[in-house]
Amino acid sequence: MLNMTWEFKLEPTAEQVSEIEHILDVCCNVWSFARRERKDWLDSRKSPVNACSIRQAFIWPADAPFPSDARQCKSLTAAKAEFPRLK
Repeated sequence: MLNMTWEFKLEPTAEQVSEIEHILDVCCNVWSFARRERKDWLDSRKSPVNACSIRQAFIWPADAPFPSDARQCKSLTAAKAEFPRLK
């Protein structure tokens, strides 16, 4: 069997570099927001009722559902309408 490989070197223009960096920045912000939302939900369930933290408090309703993929997709769609940068 013969395997062939090719290597390509991309040489984007300055405009393309700025567009790529903008897209990666938006992706990073969306990922961080979704991760923080899940982490806050989990942390709000860890604190015992009689011993709350002095430094921070997670105020989430007890019946708030876990931020699943489907729920976070819906909230991202709503955020796109509010923040045009995410479009």
